[in-house]
Amino acid sequence: MNSNSEDPRIARGMQMQLSRRREHLARGEQSLGWKVGFGAPAAMEKLGINAPLIGFLTDRALVASGATLSLANWKKPLAEPEIAVHMGSDLPAGADRNAVKRAIKGIGPAIELADLDRPPDDVEQILAGNIYQRHVILGPCDTSRAGCVLDGLTGRVIRNGAETARTSDPQANTGNLIAIVRHVADVLAACGEQLRAGQIIITGSIVPPLWVEAGEAVDFQLDPLGGVSVRFAPAPSA
Repeated sequence: MNSNSEDPRIARGMQMQLSRRREHLARGEQSLGWKVGFGAPAAMEKLGINAPLIGFLTDRALVASGATLSLANWKKPLAEPEIAVHMGSDLPAGADRNAVKRAIKGIGPAIELADLDRPPDDVEQILAGNIYQRHVILGPCDTSRAGCVLDGLTGRVIRNGAETARTSDPQANTGNLIAIVRHVADVLAACGEQLRAGQIIITGSIVPPLWVEAGEAVDFQLDPLGGVSVRFAPAPSA
């Protein structure tokens, strides 16, 4: 997976984004990890990139599974069922596939919530805005899947009580997860950061993202590992 390292839009956008991250951490927020976005082939083609974009996560974005959130003042909210990779050790740039596997202590289900509050057509501004990130819901880390073992996984999306999507190939929409982790490590190193033990990476939506509305509920089951869910508060009465 190419790191987009020669793209000046990426360099400028990451510089602004990581400056914003440092401001968040200076205010007392704790680093949670990283996210990737726009990794589906059609999205990369549209933006003229050859690898996913990378954003940051802090503990302020973390929401408990089953929580109810308000979408008041959101522009175009969406939910993305994802696999979270949990890092067990630091990973430097240039790591080979086996080194990446050794650094991953487990995986688990996640839902990312984003707000597409501006058109997704300017790579630099997408990165500067942290790829529309708003919240993340994390399930427990299954350490029996150390090394990012995906065999036998089935992802199911249940929306308002009805199953609306299912996949037994969780990498079909995201690309190879080992390559994604290596890509994150390489990009961070190029920007003066490092992928560290204890951080997580949410690796992209395993099905097309869901546009959501007030009053809805989304559950993501990553069988047999378990699931996460989120509810959206009803819109206020007129």
